[in-house]
Amino acid sequence: MKKRVTGIGGIFFKSENPTETKKWYKNHLGLNTDDYGCTFWWKDENDNDASTQWSPFKNDTTYFEPSKKDFMMNFRVHDLKTLLATLKEEGVTVIGDIEEYDYGKFGWILDPEGNKIVLWEPIDKAFK
Repeated sequence: MKKRVTGIGGIFFKSENPTETKKWYKNHLGLNTDDYGCTFWWKDENDNDASTQWSPFKNDTTYFEPSKKDFMMNFRVHDLKTLLATLKEEGVTVIGDIEEYDYGKFGWILDPEGNKIVLWEPIDKAFK
């Protein structure tokens, strides 16, 4: 089987006050926060730069829909287009169409409990 998930791309959660939440994490845990949260840099198995994003969202965000949960996982993947086609064949609910940006491709699925999951084929060098 081809490699599917290669790492955690991000942790996203709802917050009553994302600005204050980011300040708290910066002041008490030392996260280097910005408007989006905090980007953690690390090396992948081939010694390439890689990142994981931590981001609080406003409670009223619609980005997590159709999930009703207060969090969303983002997984880094190897080949998004092929993976989404395979997952669809396996009966997994695929949401929307692939979106492409200069920092990677994105797709979305639902797990059996209704959790929305972001699948991200990253271009980490776009962040440098």
